[in-house]
Amino acid sequence: MTTQLHAVPDTTDQQPARWEDAPIPLDSVRDLPAFPTSALPGWLADMVGAVSEFTQTPPDLAGSVALSSLSTAIGGRASIKVRPGYTEPANLFLIAALPPGTRKSEVFRVMTTPVYAVEQHLGEHAMPKIEAAQLSKRIAEREAREAEEKAASDDPSSVDDATDAALRAQGIVVPPKPKLVVNNITPEKATARLIEQGGRLAVLAPEGGIISIIAGRYSGTANFDVFLSGHAGEPLDVERQGRDEIRVDAAHLTLGLVVQPIVLKNLAAITDARDKGLLGRFLYSLPTSTLGFRETRAAAPIPDEVATAYDTRMRTLVHHYAGLSKPVPFVFSSDANEAMYELQAEVEPHLRPGAAYGHMTDWAGKYPGAVARLAGNLHAAHHLDTAGEHEITRDTFTAARRLGEYFLAHAVATYDHMGTDATLDDARTILAWIERTQPTAFTRRDVQAAHRRHFTSATSIDPALAVLEDRGHILRTDPPARTGPGRKPGATYWPHPSYRALADRP
Repeated sequence: MTTQLHAVPDTTDQQPARWEDAPIPLDSVRDLPAFPTSALPGWLADMVGAVSEFTQTPPDLAGSVALSSLSTAIGGRASIKVRPGYTEPANLFLIAALPPGTRKSEVFRVMTTPVYAVEQHLGEHAMPKIEAAQLSKRIAEREAREAEEKAASDDPSSVDDATDAALRAQGIVVPPKPKLVVNNITPEKATARLIEQGGRLAVLAPEGGIISIIAGRYSGTANFDVFLSGHAGEPLDVERQGRDEIRVDAAHLTLGLVVQPIVLKNLAAITDARDKGLLGRFLYSLPTSTLGFRETRAAAPIPDEVATAYDTRMRTLVHHYAGLSKPVPFVFSSDANEAMYELQAEVEPHLRPGAAYGHMTDWAGKYPGAVARLAGNLHAAHHLDTAGEHEITRDTFTAARRLGEYFLAHAVATYDHMGTDATLDDARTILAWIERTQPTAFTRRDVQAAHRRHFTSATSIDPALAVLEDRGHILRTDPPARTGPGRKPGATYWPHPSYRALADRP
């Protein structure tokens, strides 16, 4: 039965004459922007486009993995100096979500092949040095044992010689085999591996197993501190059994994951993942699936020149930065810094309670910094092994902003998908009430009267009403202006005709 509430006139003359579209479901992904491939340098954009065409997959997928590969190359060996006193690391956390059967693994393999090829080359090149160091250490340890035995039994006066021999053995460091990328790894092993590799590592995977590991698949307890530190470039240390503590002054971890959408909900469900800032560190991508629309015969192969350019340049990046002993600074030009100020000023008001990003400040608060990181990665892709000799230009920052706007829109949708938006939950509560009571029209006071325990004040309802109006579930009409005494009348909200009894539909 249709409900006519007390605060609304008994006539329906004021209701909207027509409704152009059906309401957009509150749990749907709406009109998300496509990946801005043209924001990438030419050789990278060409490869993303060619792989997308050949595999008949959305460019978002290849683009996200391309950025993950860039971050793997420069993470921990480049820093982005925005201005004096403000520096961002270069490493990124990226996660793209697509349903099964969308060729995620194939795209992932093609885009990461140069990274793995360089890792193998670095390992082969390092093996002679590793073997020589291991041999020297074994010899020194044997000499130390012999000197210790001599000092203990035959000649106590030779303690000094035994001490020197032991120190010589301890001083021989066997370099680790270079490791740039792992797939699934426990937080404990990730900590050890990061320190072993001098503070840089990437977790790249065409599935989401690492998320369940973080959630505590093996330990029973969520553990992601190393991922928080690794994103921020913070110090990291670990106690080795029977040995001294080892540490790095700055750990830099790249995460590049291609997962099924359910993994995003699993990520959000990790205990304290949002409160401690894990969710806010990812750049999210929700590509539109091409399943059912793929051209099975028309897909053009990846041109040889495009594949070669990508392979050559990506290998150059990985080789160059792997050979550096400390990060090289990428410095913002004055124009780029001014553009960064503009972005920060633009974002700040939207972080207020009830504002556009007020429900996701954990992500949006890091948004300008994420754009700066993207600018650093694009800068490296433009200049390869000479990026440290050039400033980051305003044009590069503008291209990074285009990428940032893409990730911002997808983050908003992802937070909706993960159910982390309290405003969206409030909107669902009001919509359920509308569906149940079928009011012809209602006011904010009516909503509060029906949900006194849920909404503590009338103004707390406004963000949820704005969501419902934005998605076409309701339409607001403001009352005529009144200058007399008494309480000013509030706005009237008209539910979409699909929520009202047939007799009341226009």
